[in-house]
Amino acid sequence: MPGVTDALDRLIAAADVGAVPAAPDLEAVLSSTDAELMDVVAAAARLRFRHFGNRVKLNYLVNLKSGLCPEDCNYCSQRLGSKAEVLKYTWLSPEAAAEQAAAGVAGGASRVCLVASGRGPTDMDVERVGKTIAAVQNASPGVEVCACLGLLGEGQADRLAELGADAYNHNLNTSEDVYAEICSTHTFADRIDTVRAAREAGMSPCSGLIAGMGESDADLVSVALGLRELGADSIPVNFLLPFDGTPLEGRWELDPRRCLRILAMVRLSNPAAEVRLAAGREVHLRHMQGLALQIVNSIFLGDYLTSEGQAAKEDLALIADAGMVPLGLDGVRDDRAHEHRGPETAREAVKTRRRGAGTDRAPNA
Repeated sequence: MPGVTDALDRLIAAADVGAVPAAPDLEAVLSSTDAELMDVVAAAARLRFRHFGNRVKLNYLVNLKSGLCPEDCNYCSQRLGSKAEVLKYTWLSPEAAAEQAAAGVAGGASRVCLVASGRGPTDMDVERVGKTIAAVQNASPGVEVCACLGLLGEGQADRLAELGADAYNHNLNTSEDVYAEICSTHTFADRIDTVRAAREAGMSPCSGLIAGMGESDADLVSVALGLRELGADSIPVNFLLPFDGTPLEGRWELDPRRCLRILAMVRLSNPAAEVRLAAGREVHLRHMQGLALQIVNSIFLGDYLTSEGQAAKEDLALIADAGMVPLGLDGVRDDRAHEHRGPETAREAVKTRRRGAGTDRAPNA
């Protein structure tokens, strides 16, 4: 395995000329030591700032139909046979979805992601989602809309594009070599076909991965390079939330430093792509979320499909504290991102000690 310093030099050089990075160099990023971690972050940050400056794109999820999916993806709380206690409901009306989306847009989101559980949509479902897209765009003019409805059938990608979808999300999740270990009801090739159909229909191909499912470094590099080959211009990086009641229940194998290495590897393999910090960031990155923003240029605002995220105001504060500006909110940065970091709120956060030495209360230790 090459040393990480030389590997980073080669990865930056490849990015400079648009060359495909070498898999062993990307694996070196994932196997770097803690002493080398800041070098890894800095190298990825160079590419992030080169292509996106200090802008962060905010995305907002609206779960149109939750639970009771017939697919058996091991990581998913909505899978066939899942005993996870998640919300289960059928299609939201276009009006209800538009109302939910408008809340995200008001919070700063410039893209709304409309997601529905299931193997894939019927043609009737596609038309239903088309009405929802129209309602969202009417309520929030100028917002981008990304659809995520599962595997697409013949002509459905073209129809969604006609109905106003700007992007389509369908994650590869892991490498082709191990895909059959996490799902048996569809194949890796099925997912590839859907991403390609979305791209050929003129929609932005959004596709990413889930880390923490027992995959190897080689698997992570394989899926990152596969996303590059597919031309994915938006790459959500999810960190497994091992819901009770799913086959991956109890699998906790990530730590903040591992997450940073994974994000850096994805950035170094896809320098100009929108790399999005997605589900699991609060749980696995914890206090290093701000450092992750030096690598990624996109996050989800608020909650996810079946799990809650941190408060949206905390997301905005996270961005501001990292020296970043939400895309499209340049003119209101001080009013929005900093509003609860001002002197009055800070003063309220300073608490006079009333425990430990000099008191009869236990110390904070």
